[in-house]
Amino acid sequence: MSQALRAAASRLESWIKNDALPLWLERGIEPKTNANYERLTPAGLPDLESSTRVRVQARQAFFFAAAYHRGWCEQGKPVAKNLLTFVHNVAAHPTAGGGYTHLLDNNFVVVDTKQDLYDHAFFLLANAWCYRAFNEQSYLDEADKLIAHLDAHFGSAVGGWIEGDYAYACRRQNPHMHLFEAFLALYDATGNAKYLARVGELFALFQSHFFDETHGVLFEFFDDSWTRLPNAKGDTVEPGHMMEWVWLLDWYHRRTGRPVAHYTKALYARGLEIGMDKSGLLFDAVSYTGDVIDRNKRCWGITELIKASLVQIREGNPNAEAIAVKGVDDLFTYYLCASTPGSYVDQRGANDEVVVDVAPASTLYHLIVAAMELLDHVNAAVK
Repeated sequence: MSQALRAAASRLESWIKNDALPLWLERGIEPKTNANYERLTPAGLPDLESSTRVRVQARQAFFFAAAYHRGWCEQGKPVAKNLLTFVHNVAAHPTAGGGYTHLLDNNFVVVDTKQDLYDHAFFLLANAWCYRAFNEQSYLDEADKLIAHLDAHFGSAVGGWIEGDYAYACRRQNPHMHLFEAFLALYDATGNAKYLARVGELFALFQSHFFDETHGVLFEFFDDSWTRLPNAKGDTVEPGHMMEWVWLLDWYHRRTGRPVAHYTKALYARGLEIGMDKSGLLFDAVSYTGDVIDRNKRCWGITELIKASLVQIREGNPNAEAIAVKGVDDLFTYYLCASTPGSYVDQRGANDEVVVDVAPASTLYHLIVAAMELLDHVNAAVK
């Protein structure tokens, strides 16, 4: 392993500890409710006019619980606990018998009560990490209640769960990807095989529907029978999600021994081939044939490229370490470059110009996971 990769890991760790955590502790939390603001403005101040997605509270609870667990932020424990307490008190669904609402206004009052599967994946993840970090049974109990609620109200006879309690246009792989992650996190936190069994169910969905063997890609949008949509939307591929699955599948392999290299190598290679711009950033969306659908590039795509590259280093890909190191450099060059330390740019355009200059709180989830994965990889190589 090169010194450059060790330096990249230390650089991102330092940014999380010394820049991001102090900024978001100081400016990200609304003092009266203890809720997390949706985003910071380019000036590094909370956007007081923005509505707030309820799942942002879950993603930030994860962020602060993980930071506390790493020893990076002593205040992370009360902040994470307060975020989930706020959700219980304010954003629990009023009539569904479980689960959470979707959207708050800028006064943190619920304005959209729909229940969305993607949102709930992050509440499972947040509770898994709060249980792991704080060792309090209430978080595991809440996770089990949420799983039972999803099964009872949104379980599908053909696998997975439907999108929620609203009229949806299609079924998405994305919520299932994050449920795959959440169940793995619950297994890691508890050692209980019942959670790993749920991961196995989702792995079967990946194998039978999400992954396309012919083209080596991950499809996104399906009908209710998990048949890919017969239109341009059905042709869509998100390179960042392909990279994210490389990391998740490797995690599953390390817990079960199940061989996954056939998938991870294909997703990584094809993702680089059709998903990467000349600058090294990942397009937001392309067609499985390689046509670019959306030339914008979100910050989170690079974090997933870094994580996938670490998997490929371990699988013996000779080019992956250089890609990981460049990925961290690109993260700082293009995104972690806001004038306020600890803030960031969310999205670059077709010519890598800034097109979204606000800093959504939800992106911190991606950034801290990339930092933890880099450090775990480096530390494992040292032992």
